[in-house]
Amino acid sequence: MKAVTIKQLKDELTHKSANELKELCLHLARFKKENKELLTYLLFESHDEENYIQTIKEEIDEQFREINTNSFYYIRKSMRKILSSIKKHIRYSKKKETEAELLLYFCKKLKEFRPSIKRSTRLQNIFDTQLRMAKKAMEKLHEDLQYDFQIQINDLLENDE
Repeated sequence: MKAVTIKQLKDELTHKSANELKELCLHLARFKKENKELLTYLLFESHDEENYIQTIKEEIDEQFREINTNSFYYIRKSMRKILSSIKKHIRYSKKKETEAELLLYFCKKLKEFRPSIKRSTRLQNIFDTQLRMAKKAMEKLHEDLQYDFQIQINDLLENDE
């Protein structure tokens, strides 16, 4: 089956009643975990972005604690898993401020991680890429926020030398 365009879906949804829309949303939520997570964000967490960010940061902390440090293979694999989780939460939010804050937090945790990421070119590349993405997201924000985030970036880079 070929999926229809967003415009076609939008047009079709305008013809549905509130009860039918509710049933469609619940059906989507039962179908896939990611749909359920997105619906949870939209209904319960989107109104308090600060709390949402704090919850994600706590999740990141927990994931970093659980990393198997026996080899860089497991560390890289875990970092990719944490990063994909962060990207998913960023997609839910769609806010550049959230994106910049979470990516900078990930970079901070990566920088503090032991054994040092300097011993792995791949981990250093992950750090550099996410820092670049945070800067890119930051460019679209208000000047005051850009300044605050730039201070965090400078701290990360200062500790690098």
